[in-house]
Amino acid sequence: MNNVVLNNSIRFIGLLLLQVLVLNHINLFGFINPLLYIVWVLLFPIKKNKTSLLLLSFLLGLSIDFFSDSGGIHAAATLFIAYIRIPILNTVLGKSDFDYLLFNLRSIAFIKALSFIAILTFIHHFIIFSLEYFSFNSISAILYNTILTGIFTLILSILGIILFTKKK
Repeated sequence: MNNVVLNNSIRFIGLLLLQVLVLNHINLFGFINPLLYIVWVLLFPIKKNKTSLLLLSFLLGLSIDFFSDSGGIHAAATLFIAYIRIPILNTVLGKSDFDYLLFNLRSIAFIKALSFIAILTFIHHFIIFSLEYFSFNSISAILYNTILTGIFTLILSILGIILFTKKK
């Protein structure tokens, strides 16, 4: 097994365990629950097969759903952000900054990395809360939870990426 596969496997299991054993039990102010497991999708190598990314993202979300008893909402949201990751990256970076084979999230400008992470985080959280509430009457609660939980997740994601990934 090569180093990339080993790193992704350890990150997958580590983020899954961190989410279900620690972060799912954190409820700041009664409703802010960080969903840090999406960092795995953000850090998955771009040069790898997209089918494996989609399959593994679905399995990650499904595992979170299994332990959270949430009925598939994490699997749907995680699969969606895995699917739109490359188009969002192309939009944020542009063709000139995006080298498909040598991409590393820590090697691009901080504001571009922050934009990429923020867009995917807020899309993921909006899907999660939309499916959780599943009512147009709850749009204010959906947006409120999406924004506050998204900000908290974004802060933890950036800190985790800075502290636990290598800059190339």
